[in-house]
Amino acid sequence: MINLSSSLGAALANHLWQSTLFVGAAWLLSLLLRRYSARLRYAIWLTASVKFLLPFSLLIALGGLLPRPHSVVEAQRAAYSTMDTVGQPFSEAVLSTPRALYVGRQAHAPGTFLPLLLVAVWLVGVLVVLTVWWMRWRQVSAAIRLSAPNDVGREATILRRLDGQRRVELRLSEDPVEPAVFGIFRPKLIWPARLSEWLDEQHIEAIVAHELTHVRRHDNLTAALHMLVEAVFWFHPAVWWMERHMVEERERACDEAVVERGGNAAVYAASLLKACRFCVESPVICVSGISGADLTRRVRSIMTLHARRLGVLGRTTLTTLAIATIGMPLAFGLMRMMPVAGQLYHATQPMPSFEVATIKPSQGPPKDYTLAPNVFPYFNIRTARLIMNAYRVPPFGEEHYLLNGPSWIYSDRYDVQGKIDDELVAKMRTMPPEELHREQMLMMQSLLADRFKLKVHFETREMPIYELVVAKDGAKLTPCKDKLEVDKNIAPKGLSWEDEKTWLPNGQMRAHVGLHGTHEMVAKCITMDQLMYWLPWQPSEAFTVDRNTVNRTGLTGLYDVSLKWTAPVRYSLQGVEMVDDSDGGPDFFEALQQQLGLKLVPSKGPVEVVVIDHIEKPSPN
Repeated sequence: MINLSSSLGAALANHLWQSTLFVGAAWLLSLLLRRYSARLRYAIWLTASVKFLLPFSLLIALGGLLPRPHSVVEAQRAAYSTMDTVGQPFSEAVLSTPRALYVGRQAHAPGTFLPLLLVAVWLVGVLVVLTVWWMRWRQVSAAIRLSAPNDVGREATILRRLDGQRRVELRLSEDPVEPAVFGIFRPKLIWPARLSEWLDEQHIEAIVAHELTHVRRHDNLTAALHMLVEAVFWFHPAVWWMERHMVEERERACDEAVVERGGNAAVYAASLLKACRFCVESPVICVSGISGADLTRRVRSIMTLHARRLGVLGRTTLTTLAIATIGMPLAFGLMRMMPVAGQLYHATQPMPSFEVATIKPSQGPPKDYTLAPNVFPYFNIRTARLIMNAYRVPPFGEEHYLLNGPSWIYSDRYDVQGKIDDELVAKMRTMPPEELHREQMLMMQSLLADRFKLKVHFETREMPIYELVVAKDGAKLTPCKDKLEVDKNIAPKGLSWEDEKTWLPNGQMRAHVGLHGTHEMVAKCITMDQLMYWLPWQPSEAFTVDRNTVNRTGLTGLYDVSLKWTAPVRYSLQGVEMVDDSDGGPDFFEALQQQLGLKLVPSKGPVEVVVIDHIEKPSPN
């Protein structure tokens, strides 16, 4: 329930943020075009209104279906992160914390009922808005029923002459209402019977032309559309602010259209004044009348009407903006579904291979063995783990990131030893840690292809992830200084944990479990990508949920890392499950933030998975 409400809350917050930015952009654009046609500004405001009903997430999802490359290069990571932050600044992390992901924690959190309360408040607001609209609609419906159809008289003659298609029905009302068009698909012009006594024929013609312009522009339909926005997003002040601008621009657009079709500006302005003097302004639901917006400003605008027309450059610019409005979410969706480089490792170069490799069914972990500098060993390892190591699959990702494999790759265990020729060993000694790691993965991929006949392909899926980011107070990492040579990787036997840490070579990590659930991890001269890959391997309840980790720190150097935390240690003693409880120190997430200045943020993102197309059991040798 908590995770679902967090996801829905983040999606709603992102949608409201995007829509608010869209309203701001519409306002700026309308200011820039204030000397141009009002119908252009009205179209801009209408687009901003419709945006509230069209989440960009739909376009983003469509963008994710477009063909895309395997991964984003490192130079695109900043652009992706910027787009993600600006376009979707809210995530599950805003409404939940990593602790909420722990099994059994916060099952009875007091905030569980808060989403239900918010939904109830929203429904009450929707009902209130709809009730107000319904009551006003009933008033207009009653006025329509009390009015009478009319096909004779000056009003009917002028209407038939201006409305050649006979789409609008004229109805005379005895009430002092304003002339207005009611209805969307079968419009009716409500005309107060006594108004004609105040007007000359040319004034009647000007008012009727105004109302027919509303019909041609389908203003009642667009007004009803914005009313839907107001009902759903009644809590957002921008939708009510937009209504005022839309009414103003809608009426000015009709004024411009009447004058541009040959109407006399002075007569037209006088007709508006006489009509408004006759009746009290009565704005009605789904009705386009003549009294909308500020009448003084309208009359001044009519008498000084000189709206500019957009040139080729202006039309091109607006067309480009319209295309970008749709194209940018599609592009964002395409980028979102591009897995960031460093998740899975793709072979983009000829793969090195072992000089000699032996693969035998495992007899269990070796009790004693000597590790030579040119031997790459795996003992008592499952084939699935070999594949995961070769492609840098997350450590707890067998079920989610390694797909379509036969059952034996998860059960059969092997002893694998690969001998590296002396020339390659000498080359590897000069490699930086990350390059050395890639070389080892390539050699394992070559071994799997040769001896296990492994064939795979990659797919991208939207999955829960952790984003490794720098905490608010900044990183607290120690830059790598003293580098230990690779060939000193063989430490003397029987070293204590404190002494073993001094023998740690470049690019390597060691972990230790002490008494009462104390844990420690140390690493020497590692990159953030290496740290990101090793973090899920550490004993912690934080990683009981399978999630990939994505490096969003932006840190590119080499660092020495020392991390200490506490977590319960579970073990079996004479068949009885035992738990060595924590001694009260910081948990994994707290230690990561306090000691390293880093933070793991739960989110969702594109994750690559390995799909096995073919694999065979190796012949032992």
